[in-house]
Amino acid sequence: MNYGSSSRAPGFVNRTARRPFEFGRTHVVKPKGRHQATIVWLHGLGDNGASWSQLLETLPLPNIKWICPTAPTRPVAAFGGFPCTAWFDVGELSEDGSDDVEGMDVSAAHVANLLSTEPADIKLGVGGFSMGAATALYSATCCIYGKYGNGSQYPVHISAVIGLSGWLPCSRGLKSKVEVSQEATRRAAVLPILLCHGRADDVVPYKHGEKSAEVLRSAGYRNLCFRSYNGLGHYTLPEEMDDVCKWLTARLGVATSRN
Repeated sequence: MNYGSSSRAPGFVNRTARRPFEFGRTHVVKPKGRHQATIVWLHGLGDNGASWSQLLETLPLPNIKWICPTAPTRPVAAFGGFPCTAWFDVGELSEDGSDDVEGMDVSAAHVANLLSTEPADIKLGVGGFSMGAATALYSATCCIYGKYGNGSQYPVHISAVIGLSGWLPCSRGLKSKVEVSQEATRRAAVLPILLCHGRADDVVPYKHGEKSAEVLRSAGYRNLCFRSYNGLGHYTLPEEMDDVCKWLTARLGVATSRN
C-alpha cells in the first residue's frame, strides 16, 4: 500500500479535536469519455483506495470520474485497538453501540472536500463498501441536514449514494432530524440511494443492511432501492456491479459503453 501522498480535511472545524489522523493516498480514475459525474468511492476496513480504483476502472461507465481515497491508519476498537486503515472507529455493530461521530465527521468532510473542487456542471456522488458504505450513508445524511454532526455546514450537493455490504451509522433519531426542517424532508425524499447486500455476509450481517434500508425509508428517504443477493458473502460480484452500473446510468443520466 502506497502512502506516498496524504492530506487532511481543510475548511472543516473540528470542535472536539483528538490527535489528527493523516489520510492516505488518493487514486483517481479519469473518465474515458465526456465527464458527466464524479463519485468518491470509499473502501472497507483495512483496505485502500488502490484496490477499488482497479475494479472501478473496468466498469462500462466512461463518463464517470472515480476518486478513491485511502482512510487514515488508526486504532480500531473492533480489533482490540490494533491500528489499520479506517474511516472511523468502530466496536460492535448494534443499535446499542456507540457511534464515532467525530471520526465520521472528519471523513465526511474529506469526501466533501474532494467533491468541492469538481466543475459546477458535474453531478456528484458518494459510494463505498462495508465501512466505506457506512461513511457514504453518513455523508448523505449530512447533505440532507445541511451540516455535520458537530454543526459545521456541509458544503456540497450529492446526487447519488451507493452502499455495498454496509450499514447505517447514527440511525437513532434519524427521522426526528429529517423532520426538523421542510428542506431536509424534501432533500431526503428525492435523494437516490442504492443499497446492496449479500444474504451470506458473515462480516456485516444481512440483517444490518436490511434494517438500514428500513430506517432510511421510515425517515422519509423515499428514492431508495435495496437489492439482496443469495449466496453473496462480504465481497462483490459481477451481478452486483452490473446492478450498480444500471442504477447509476438511470439516476445520473450518464452514458454507458459496450463491453
